[in-house]
Amino acid sequence: MSEEKLTLSVDEMAAMLGISRPVAYELSKKEGFPAIRVSERRIIIPVESLKRWLVKQAEGF
Repeated sequence: MSEEKLTLSVDEMAAMLGISRPVAYELSKKEGFPAIRVSERRIIIPVESLKRWLVKQAEGF
């Protein structure tokens, strides 16, 4: 049984999107980006929210 992850770490998001770690952290702080700060040092990104955000960004071009 394969369980799909509900959230990604910033490092996982960077790898998935093919961007550098510093750019991923900068993106996670951008207004409107679906990042959740769960502690001072931990940020998670809901997978479905990230997908919706990507589509919305692509439609803006």
